[in-house]
Amino acid sequence: MSAIAVCSHIICRENYQHQWMISSGGTTLFSLKSTTGTSWIERRKREGEGKRKGRRNVRVEALWPDLSRPTVLELEPITDTDHLDQILLNAQQNSQPILIDWMAAWCRKCIYLKPKLEKLAAEYHNKLKFYCVDVNKVPQSLVKRSNISKMPTIQLWKDGEMKAEVIGGHKAWMVIEEVREMIQKFV
Repeated sequence: MSAIAVCSHIICRENYQHQWMISSGGTTLFSLKSTTGTSWIERRKREGEGKRKGRRNVRVEALWPDLSRPTVLELEPITDTDHLDQILLNAQQNSQPILIDWMAAWCRKCIYLKPKLEKLAAEYHNKLKFYCVDVNKVPQSLVKRSNISKMPTIQLWKDGEMKAEVIGGHKAWMVIEEVREMIQKFV
């Protein structure tokens, strides 16, 4: 059996109940179930041994991903001090915390971290809002106001003040786990 797909990270696996599932990024796209009780691999081995070729009874079920929720949300850029003040005021009025990624376009770790933060933003899209600041494109008064010394720095703001931050000089997956813990602590 072969599966041809556009998506390069589709995985085909067989579990112990003789059920084939094809999934992409943790979402099951469709599954194949054997109605004879033997797996496709077992039947294939028997065919290779010269035994009689049996009829293949396979049922296909389509399981579509939940398209009502986004999988990635682009981080909204903050451009200057007034823009940050307006965002903080709106967040305080709505009682919604915000997360700000302080990064630079030349920073390799920032570049690797941004797509992972965009996926995290999709997970928490109803609970908090995600923003990013490119420190080379904003006035330095904004950077100094937030006490940014290293990049990437991810800050969680709630009720108009900074509650916690993660300075990400290590692997992106470790930073994301620390950010996730920070979010769960304050949200």
